[in-house]
Amino acid sequence: SGISIPDNELNPILFDFQKFTVKRALKAGKYAIFADTGQGKTPMQLEIARQIVKNINVPVLILAPLAVSGQTIEQGIKFGVEVVRMNHTSKIEPGVYIANYEQINNINAQDFGCVCLDESSILKNSTGKYRNLLIDRFKLTPYKFCFSATPSPNDPMELGNHAEFLDVMSYNEVLSMYFVHDAGETQKWRLKGHAVSKFYEFVSTWAIMYSHPRDIGFDMNGYDLPDLQIIEKQVSTPA
Repeated sequence: SGISIPDNELNPILFDFQKFTVKRALKAGKYAIFADTGQGKTPMQLEIARQIVKNINVPVLILAPLAVSGQTIEQGIKFGVEVVRMNHTSKIEPGVYIANYEQINNINAQDFGCVCLDESSILKNSTGKYRNLLIDRFKLTPYKFCFSATPSPNDPMELGNHAEFLDVMSYNEVLSMYFVHDAGETQKWRLKGHAVSKFYEFVSTWAIMYSHPRDIGFDMNGYDLPDLQIIEKQVSTPA
């Protein structure tokens, strides 16, 4: 379901590494962007949504935590993308809509040709309510994108939930192919020793991960934080 977009059709405000990421995601059609805090996931999400509306002419739904929705709408103004807050009276036409995860039961997933999960770490729990709802409701959605700085905060096996949402491989298939039961506790899984590199090669076919643009070949000096300075001060208090 992917589409190829030339550089000159992308928002010029984006940095080169963000354009690279957006093009890679759009070409796949179903993709995860696991970029660290401060790498511009929201602008990339907005540009992906804009390109889907422009080239496919379908409604795009962004699902986000409640506290993030307003910020995304404001960012949309900055980047020239109108983001409409969903409500029960919304008439669904080609465009970009946003709703918080708690509203999922009030949304008809079939109205949308694309869904973007902001803070997609909501998928991390394999038995979680929202994880199962999201996978089930958007099973037939042709374009799906995930955005998170912490896709697997507890264990690499949690990446299997993203793989299932993006229709790459089911969670159980990921476990059986790359993981083995921990010898001490059968409820826990660990990567097979010989499969560690193969597992991350597999993840790299449907996701991109980086903490700094340099990780993917872009030299961005502006993203280098200054050295941490620890200054110790002693404060005397009355006896």
